Amino acid sequence: MRKTDDGMAGAVEEESIFLTELGRRVRHARTLRGLSRKLLSQTSGLSERYIAQLESGQGNVSIILLRRVANAMGVRLDDLIAGESMAPDWPLVRDLLGQASAEQIALAKGILSGQAPARGEAPQPRVAVVGLRGAGKSTLGRRVAERLGWTFVELNAEIERENALSVKEIFAIYGQEGYRRLEQVALRRLTEHPGPLILATSGGIVAEPLTYDLLLQAFFTIWLRARPEEHMQRVRDQGDLATTGDHPSAMQELRAVLASREPLYARASSVVDTSDVPVETMVDRLAAAIEARFGALPAMRHA
Repeated sequence: MRKTDDGMAGAVEEESIFLTELGRRVRHARTLRGLSRKLLSQTSGLSERYIAQLESGQGNVSIILLRRVANAMGVRLDDLIAGESMAPDWPLVRDLLGQASAEQIALAKGILSGQAPARGEAPQPRVAVVGLRGAGKSTLGRRVAERLGWTFVELNAEIERENALSVKEIFAIYGQEGYRRLEQVALRRLTEHPGPLILATSGGIVAEPLTYDLLLQAFFTIWLRARPEEHMQRVRDQGDLATTGDHPSAMQELRAVLASREPLYARASSVVDTSDVPVETMVDRLAAAIEARFGALPAMRHA
């Protein structure tokens, strides 16, 4: 019986580790998207208490039972719970990607996304600025575009224009998933813009792997980085805290969101630090980063 007891104890420990990791991933995904537990509770129809338990590694036992069924059949859990029908070759492709080198993965991504550049092709003068809310993406992007004589586009405004709905209305009707789908459609259209173009993105675009990878491939991407305190002050000055609440934990939540997104923002081609400097200096730094990449380009104003 000793061997059986040890086996049971090992299984229980393994399941505990699984639930802890599941909770960590749920918490990370929520934070990455800038969602509070309260907001996630409202949109999912689940209690804040349940979400807190799930994130602390105390998920519902049903997920453990489903995991046992998957293990008994020798299949992956995600194959059983995929929301959409998978391509017949997906399991093979997934396993091949797991063994591929970084160069092979980059090549595959370029082919699948249709963004593989032709050899010797000059980079298109398209720039995207990314960063947390309050980074200055719209303000600085517009100022630099005016200075250079480039076209300036705000991605959220494009989404609203294409769908004849405000971002708030899109979220209310289609939810987060629907908004991200429309965001990707708008971005794909903008990848065909010949430039010169400066694009201001939403802070959460980095949370959608396919959309963000498309952005990184099609645009010269610049991260506007600032200290958390500056982000908070700028958001407060803009009056945007009215939508999230200027509560005592707001700063803590902002720090958590920034920490979760920093590794993704850091994938940008360039970084411009906007901390503790006047707006004119920020504009100079962003313009310099663009000109260092593309050199002096003729001004092109589009109607």
